[in-house]
Amino acid sequence: MSGLKKFKQSQWYGVVILLLLVVLFWAVFKILAPQTFGDLNRMSTYLKSALIYAVGGCGLYFICVMGPFDFSIGANIVLSSVLAVTMSQHFGYVGLVVAPILSGTLVGLINGIVYIKLHISSLIVTSGLALIYEALSVFATNGKEAILSMDYRAFGDYPANLILALIAYLICAFILKYTKIGTYTYAIGSNEVVAKNMGVNVNKYKIVAFTLCGFFVGLQSILTISYGTSMTSASNMSSMSRNFTPLMGTFFGLAFKNYGHPVLAIVIGEFIIQLMFNGFVALGAPTTVQNIVTGIALLAIVTLTTKPVKGAVVK
Repeated sequence: MSGLKKFKQSQWYGVVILLLLVVLFWAVFKILAPQTFGDLNRMSTYLKSALIYAVGGCGLYFICVMGPFDFSIGANIVLSSVLAVTMSQHFGYVGLVVAPILSGTLVGLINGIVYIKLHISSLIVTSGLALIYEALSVFATNGKEAILSMDYRAFGDYPANLILALIAYLICAFILKYTKIGTYTYAIGSNEVVAKNMGVNVNKYKIVAFTLCGFFVGLQSILTISYGTSMTSASNMSSMSRNFTPLMGTFFGLAFKNYGHPVLAIVIGEFIIQLMFNGFVALGAPTTVQNIVTGIALLAIVTLTTKPVKGAVVK
């Protein structure tokens, strides 16, 4: 029993739990829909989607671990994706890669500055800014669908998508573990007042967090447009639906961050979400049922894996 107790306290315990959840969900849906779920080709497709969303989830992690949220990432993805298509027509792969990274990072920087300057809820700030970014996407496309040329779709399939995603995960993990940004990000998330009293420039690092989020959303946009091959401009907050799948991966990262592998938790968590989504599709379940069950399962997973701190105030 002492060995088991020691293992539960190790940094790999959380990873093992996540992998067991992967096996569990795969087995359940494979039994229920053996012909339409979970073969090798389908699992490869599920992983493609998970890789994309996990990149955005890594970016959101920098913000969410501090407390705020960013509800403009969907609009950022749309805007950055249409710019990627436009720039690829003029500069090839250089435009495809550079344009969304610059666009996404700039949007993140603007979000952070406006959030700090206005001193109001990040939900309100980023929701309002999302409307602006959606309008910009309409102007950028004249309301037409942006279609990526067949010549520039390498990041939509293996191995290019996997390589780009792995680069993003490694950058995120390195920043969190080995840089001052990661240290101060966790310090602010743990106790903002104490961090400020210790001399941490809280406002500065919140802006940095939003900027990093935008950078990773830019990377996600490269994968998104390459995989989907087209993007339609958004309006009236229609981009909001793109916020939630990356956010669900971030929840897994937050729930398992105490085990020291938040990035790995985000990636595996997104894969679990894809297993659930596609499992319900294989079963022919209505979208409403899929959303209800997925939401309940996600809440249960996060609740069971998050240890409450006595005396802590829920914000």
